[in-house]
Amino acid sequence: MKKTKYIILAMLLMANMAWAQKPVPAPAQTKPVALTGGTAHIGNGQVIENALITFEKGKITNVANAATVKMDLNGYEVINISGKHVYPGFILANSQVGLEEVSSIRAMSDSREEGEMNPNVRAVISYNADSEFPPSFRFNGVLLAETTPRGGTISGSSSLMEMEGWNWEDALHTADIGIHMTWPAIARRQFDFSTFSFSESPNKDYDKQVTQVENFFMDAAAYGKQSNKVANLKMDAMQGLFDGTKTLFIHADNPKEIVSSIRSAQRSGVKRITLISGSGALWVAEFLKENKIPVLLPATHNLPDREDDDIDMPYKLPHLMTQAGVMVSLYNNDSMHGSRNLGFYAGTAAAYGMSKEDALKTITSNTAIALGVDKSVGTLEVGKDATLFVSEGDALDYRTNVLSHAFIRGKHITLPGNQQELYERYSKKYGQMK
Repeated sequence: MKKTKYIILAMLLMANMAWAQKPVPAPAQTKPVALTGGTAHIGNGQVIENALITFEKGKITNVANAATVKMDLNGYEVINISGKHVYPGFILANSQVGLEEVSSIRAMSDSREEGEMNPNVRAVISYNADSEFPPSFRFNGVLLAETTPRGGTISGSSSLMEMEGWNWEDALHTADIGIHMTWPAIARRQFDFSTFSFSESPNKDYDKQVTQVENFFMDAAAYGKQSNKVANLKMDAMQGLFDGTKTLFIHADNPKEIVSSIRSAQRSGVKRITLISGSGALWVAEFLKENKIPVLLPATHNLPDREDDDIDMPYKLPHLMTQAGVMVSLYNNDSMHGSRNLGFYAGTAAAYGMSKEDALKTITSNTAIALGVDKSVGTLEVGKDATLFVSEGDALDYRTNVLSHAFIRGKHITLPGNQQELYERYSKKYGQMK
């Protein structure tokens, strides 16, 4: 009798889970597709009305004004998107997608490794393709995401993942695009719950920690020049920084930390650098411009970093940095579930000074350049991946960001996920939906 109860309970749980299963990954594109009549936001600032966009075998083959080009669309799957807007897939940088589900539960987080110097740690092989986050991301247009390790001084290598796939091999877009390094902090900030404010204390080991980082880079550079050497996984992983095949992502907030870390990396021979920072970057914007350093900024839906910052500083920071001549992108620095709002962060930047097309760049083409993947994604251009979506209206406005179609490398993906299924289920129950 007791065994029967357990069997019935298990069946009930399985039946309940069936209501909200992840969408099945889509098959590869087998027929050319033509999107006609919509407004194309290219991602580089250009907008094409009455656009004709075609793609085949996962690659874009044509982007033009339908009035100026004639094409025989026999054999194409023609989708009329008149009155709608088509965008390149949004790109989420510096995330822990696939590595964390509930960050407060240790067993559901695999984003950190023990030790300080771990360039050989590869986030991609820990990527969980069954994560609950990708379906909620792509429903709002986030079709690509960088999965990034955390912890230590050198956290490891990040990879760009598609928000679709049976396993990490299927979802992988570009492996090991760069190495993430957190520069030692000059001062330690701690939150004091008694005063509900931050307090700072000097980092007495700052110089020692900087020396350790610089010595590690010197050793890696020397290792790469040796002809006969004993294999060292940590040193091997660093070599892409010196030949330009990998990007060094520097996490630093204080203006002095930003300048020191970038100059140190340059002296070590690092070819490509991207800074991940906050409002502190504004104080050294001229330095960043001169050195052509792309900057990843945190979500605009935030409080100011400092007590003396303007209350709307997070909202207008992308505009101020762009005005200063710095290429900026946006990422989500809060809980993972907020990453689906990436487009709306850009929309807020547009409301505080940026043009809509410049704001779009912060989550498409600028991000692709910062990650080193701009040859294949980031804009709607011939030869690039057909990773794009169609929205009923402005995709940077939560009221009109309503996707009707989405494609990842030409694969026509399913948009509704768990949340939409549960919404429909309970809306019907309470009579709000027929």
